[in-house]
Amino acid sequence: YGKNTIKFLRLHKEGKKHFVKEVEVCAHLRLTSPQEYLEGNNSLVIPTDTIKNIVLVLAKKNGIPSLEQFAIDICSHFMTTFCQVAYVKTYVQEVPWQRLHEDGVPHIHSFICVPDGIRFCEAEQCRNGPLVVFAGIKDLKLMKTTQSGFEGFCKNEHTTLPERHDRILCGELFCKWSYGECKDFDFNCIWYKIRECILEAFAGPPDCGEYSPSYQKTINSIQMLVLSRVSQVQVIEAVLNNTFYNVVDMKNLGLNNDKEVLVPVEAPYGSCACTLGRKKFFEA
Repeated sequence: YGKNTIKFLRLHKEGKKHFVKEVEVCAHLRLTSPQEYLEGNNSLVIPTDTIKNIVLVLAKKNGIPSLEQFAIDICSHFMTTFCQVAYVKTYVQEVPWQRLHEDGVPHIHSFICVPDGIRFCEAEQCRNGPLVVFAGIKDLKLMKTTQSGFEGFCKNEHTTLPERHDRILCGELFCKWSYGECKDFDFNCIWYKIRECILEAFAGPPDCGEYSPSYQKTINSIQMLVLSRVSQVQVIEAVLNNTFYNVVDMKNLGLNNDKEVLVPVEAPYGSCACTLGRKKFFEA
C-alpha cells in the first residue's frame, strides 16, 4: 500500500538565483506481516498521510540533488526508520521546467515548461537486499521528415500497406534503464548523456541524417548507442508508439500535393518495444 501523486515544488535559492524542481512522487510499502489485510489489525500500518509528510520533509531537509538520489533517500528513510517495512518502492517524475533565457542570458528566477520529454526514476529495496535504481524518459515526441522507409515486409492477402522508401518517421518514445551497483553516480550527468544518445541515434548526423529501415531498427540503434557510451547502464527498455501521416489528395482541388500537406492518423497506431542488456546481466 502507499501514497500516489504526491505533488510539490521544491524551491532552492542561492542568493538572487533561484532553482526549481517540481515533482510527482509515488511511494509504496510492503510490511513484514499482512495482519492489516487478514485480521484488520492496523498496529504496524504507517498511514499514507504519514508517508506523504515524510516525502515532503525529506524534500525540505535534503533537497532534490537528482531524482534518483531523492528516490534513494525515501527508500533509505523507510528502511532505517520502520522495522516493519519489508519492501519499499518509490517512483519520482519531474515537471520539465527550464530556465528562461533572454538574449542568451539566463534569467535568475523565471522558468518555462518545455514538453521535451519527462524525466522519471524508480528505486526499490527489500530488507537485507540490494538497492535497485531505474531511470528513464517518457512522452518524448520525435520526428524526422525523411531518411525513413519500410520495405520488404511480409505480405499476404490481407496486406494493403504499400512499401515506402521515403516517409516521415514520428513517434512518442518511452525509455527506461537500470543501473548496476549504484556507487557515487552523477545521475544528472548520466541522464542527460543518455538523452543525447537517444536524439543522436534517432536523427543521425545533422547535415545528412541516417536512414531508418523500420521503427524497430531505430529502437535498437538507440539502445546500442546508449550501452556503448554509458557503462553504468545494464539493461535498457524502449517503446516507440508510432504516429503515421497520410498525404492529402488534392487532385480534385487542382493541386499537386508533393508530401507538403499531411494529416496524422490518430488511431489505431503502431507500437514497437525492445529490451536490450549486457550479456553478463542476463547470464546472472
